[in-house]
Amino acid sequence: MNHWNHRQNCLLTILEEKIDQDCIIAFSGGVDSALLAQAASLCAQQKGHRVHAVTFQTALHPLRDLELTQTLAQELGLSHQVIEVDELRQAKIENNPKNRCYLCKKYLFTQLRSKAQSMGISLIMDGTNADDLQAYRPGIQALRELDIFSPLAEAGMTKEDVRAMAATYKLRVAARPSTPCLATRFPYNTPLCAAQMRAVEQGEALLRSLGMHNIRLRVHGDIVRIEIDPEAFPLLTSHREEIVAQLKLLGFTYITLDLEGFRSGSMDSSPRLEENTI
Repeated sequence: MNHWNHRQNCLLTILEEKIDQDCIIAFSGGVDSALLAQAASLCAQQKGHRVHAVTFQTALHPLRDLELTQTLAQELGLSHQVIEVDELRQAKIENNPKNRCYLCKKYLFTQLRSKAQSMGISLIMDGTNADDLQAYRPGIQALRELDIFSPLAEAGMTKEDVRAMAATYKLRVAARPSTPCLATRFPYNTPLCAAQMRAVEQGEALLRSLGMHNIRLRVHGDIVRIEIDPEAFPLLTSHREEIVAQLKLLGFTYITLDLEGFRSGSMDSSPRLEENTI
């Protein structure tokens, strides 16, 4: 048995043992939470239980993500609820502190824990995977403090494993690029502005419409730094004039291409961050 089959079987075994009641899954519509919801739903149905998918509508995620979660939840036959939150103010992260992810997750999942209690549910799960445990993810501390269960990580499933298993289930998001919150596009300790986050969302949508895959627009004052896969550089330069014009209309003064290319968590690589991580 190869490692992928072993981890897949491990995940299913964990879910079969854990799901002895109705449960809630924090459902972002990404491949991790979608796979977890699909696998958990199949296990729950065999035992006569229900999986409730709950999505947070926040200022920190692209508006199109909410539409996707609603469509995906319907396709998977999930009970789906949306909780609207103002995490910038309520979680006190307006100035993008270095522990933003911890503060945000603590606030969101406290709300989710309260929701679960009102429904008589004790089991809450999320889509943290094994790769997340190896990166700078202060939000995981908040999940542990609130007793949120992460079956994918428990089974040792990497992002690659998740995508492979999602493909076997024919999930529409199996190959969907990760879409972390829009706050990751701004340096720590700078104010988070709703208008600028929407501008980033629109700018990334533009590049995506031109055929680019992994995209981040990192904002440094009036400079926007474009991160894309190096193999997409020729595609970007072939649309250079259109991209510059559209990004300037969105309010960016200087348009730059990062020659290192796309890399997840590039805002976390600063030496100053490493000195101050929690």
